[in-house]
Amino acid sequence: MGRGKIEIKRIENSSNRQVTYSKRRNGILKKAKEISVLCDARVSVIIFASSGKMHEFSSTSLVDILDQYHKLTGRRLWDAKQENLDNEINKVKKDNDNMQIELKELMMLEDALENGLTSIRNKQNEFLRMMRKKTQSMEEEQDQLNCQLRQLEIASMNRNMGEIGEVFHQRENEYQTQIPFAFRVQPMQPNLQERF
Repeated sequence: MGRGKIEIKRIENSSNRQVTYSKRRNGILKKAKEISVLCDARVSVIIFASSGKMHEFSSTSLVDILDQYHKLTGRRLWDAKQENLDNEINKVKKDNDNMQIELKELMMLEDALENGLTSIRNKQNEFLRMMRKKTQSMEEEQDQLNCQLRQLEIASMNRNMGEIGEVFHQRENEYQTQIPFAFRVQPMQPNLQERF
């Protein structure tokens, strides 16, 4: 006994509707695959569920099938909105390409700046090393000059002391020659011992 025909209308029970959708969707996709293999036909099927979920089958590229459809029917499936989207995509691609070029230029500039900064740091470090060397050399030279100055001061002091000593001896000699005679001290009281 075969199945009876059912009336084609919306199924009100949601679980029955979901089961029927799943079975018939699988059947349609299976038949599309079979006809493409058996008859070497180019087939494309797209199904959207009420939930918005999409199921599809395409024996070849969907774009190729749609292009052939456009050529044969003369109808455009793409409307002005789609063309605007295509134009927007092309604009974004162009902007992206320009940004890629700018990014490369910025990267090159960044590399040049980093190289310049490294060069400046190296020169700065070399300058600091030279300044430290020069400062150290000047400090050593200053120490040597201070040592020589001390030696000169000591020599000058020794020479001055020698001159002072000579002047002292000379004055002492002059003083002794200026005293004409020696003084003899006489006691004011006669010596008591002499009386006895």
